[in-house]
Amino acid sequence: MQEKILDFLKKKQEYVSGDYMSQRLDISRQALWKHIQELKDAGYDIVAVPHLGYRLISSPDRLYPAEIQAHLRTKFLGKKIHYFDCVSSTMNMAMELGMNGAPEGAIVVAESQTKGRGRLGRSWLSPKYKGIYVSIILRPKISPLAAPLLTLLAGVSVCEAIKDLTGIDAQIKWPNDIFIHNKKVGGILTELNAEMDVTRFVNIGIGLNVNHDKKIEGLHATSLKDQKKEDVSRVGLLQELLHKIEANYLLFQSQGSAQVIDKWRHYSLTLGKRVRIAYQKTHLEGEAMDIDTDGGLLIRTDFGTVQKVMAGDVLH
Repeated sequence: MQEKILDFLKKKQEYVSGDYMSQRLDISRQALWKHIQELKDAGYDIVAVPHLGYRLISSPDRLYPAEIQAHLRTKFLGKKIHYFDCVSSTMNMAMELGMNGAPEGAIVVAESQTKGRGRLGRSWLSPKYKGIYVSIILRPKISPLAAPLLTLLAGVSVCEAIKDLTGIDAQIKWPNDIFIHNKKVGGILTELNAEMDVTRFVNIGIGLNVNHDKKIEGLHATSLKDQKKEDVSRVGLLQELLHKIEANYLLFQSQGSAQVIDKWRHYSLTLGKRVRIAYQKTHLEGEAMDIDTDGGLLIRTDFGTVQKVMAGDVLH
């Protein structure tokens, strides 16, 4: 009901009669007033004037499903939204939903997380109403071995969305970190449910520092607000992010990984750098030459050999 009331208020830039809305919604004036109060409690600035009605002055920068879907330019991504004010982890919820048959394109979004996590079980600080914490459920017809490509796809999509919405250039540190001016602004976590050669579903988790206060994440991290010197619309950024992910995902599904990999090369912070990679209880040093067709990082060692790494911690 509240979504329908908001729809009335957003369509008109003037006052909307309470009688008019009550009749159209088939509810009493008292019930309408109660819903309006709940919307105001949720952060919507709504004014009421006798004999004129109600008018929406502004909407809160909250990741409410109605706000996200209002101007969402996607065909299937984000059409089903599971919203939480606070949750332990959007990835945990997405895994549970995926196991229970959630449709492709369903997303889990939270205003905060108590146990947000990144790769290798590391914690991800998720202060309330500051960042984007979202997990996306996909059901691609791919081999489980191809799942790392979706991490690359997500990274490209994040960089494209940040650029289009804010004008800020972001880069990807292999395999899953988003950087701006050599400071981390976000991370990507990909988890899959599969058996043998069949992928049941893949969850892509994205955490972005949007309106975090300066230095809240430490000296080696940043936020979009810190870079742009003004608040950034989290709703607008999430809408753009979902649009970019869907476009790149459909491209990947129809034409393979080549174009996504080319885009990733463009945004790479790692290629051409001397790197030290910790993986499988050992270390590898050399020049990051290129990305392979399956998302692996190709390293030219000091001995002249080329080795491919599929996972690990990278130090530039």
